[in-house]
Amino acid sequence: MRASAGSPGARWRTGAAALGMLALCACSVTAQRPAPAPPAAPPARGMESIPDAVPRIEPRSAHGNPPFYDVLGRRYYVLASADGYLERGVASWYGPTFHGGNTSSGEPYDMYGMTAAHKTLPLPCYARVTNLRNGKSIVVRINDRGPFVANRLIDLSYTAAAKLDMIREGTTLVEVRALSPTVPDELTRSAAQPPPALYVQAGAFADQQHAQRLLARLQAAGLERVFIASPLQNGTHLYRVRLGPVESVAQFDELTARLTALGIPDARLAIE
Repeated sequence: MRASAGSPGARWRTGAAALGMLALCACSVTAQRPAPAPPAAPPARGMESIPDAVPRIEPRSAHGNPPFYDVLGRRYYVLASADGYLERGVASWYGPTFHGGNTSSGEPYDMYGMTAAHKTLPLPCYARVTNLRNGKSIVVRINDRGPFVANRLIDLSYTAAAKLDMIREGTTLVEVRALSPTVPDELTRSAAQPPPALYVQAGAFADQQHAQRLLARLQAAGLERVFIASPLQNGTHLYRVRLGPVESVAQFDELTARLTALGIPDARLAIE
């Protein structure tokens, strides 16, 4: 368990409370631990030569899967299953500082592997991560916990981040879709799609009047580009209050911070 190394300001220092937390969750990678020497160099042919993770049936890890755990004053509940999981948000990455240290599952972290960290998905499991800014897509094996930074959904290994072309920026907007070894994954990295329009969703309501009230509240607070996506627009039975479109992680962070200040802490990234 650790904070992201690829996102500015994501590191947190280990104190007495954090040490107790780490013991509870059986996570041992921290920012204070000296970085072990990499056991192997990256492939000479480059990161693209490293294959994606291949979903397979595995037993639930004996480490890193408590019913719940607390980090920095927040409680996280580990999901009983990854089946059906689909979420969009911000991806970060972690690399040399943590290379060779133990992940939450007890396995050594390999920055050249196709792995990732997630706060609530069971360990291990597999997921397709798609960069919503460029359409690139990969499959990773999730074997670690984190990142414990606001608005961060998943922490990718160095190679996984490189394949998504996000190393330079450190973060990007992604979709995370859990994969089942028994269900064929029809997507491939070569089947990149044009980047979709992205929005921040502040709320979804069956009653249009509730959506109108939230819309008026946000507009009164000075937020711009706020609108209601009606059921006719999104094929659901919900009226969704959205802001945007958003073009970057910085815009997403700014809007979600403003919504949190207005008492709306569960805003999420949505696509058109």
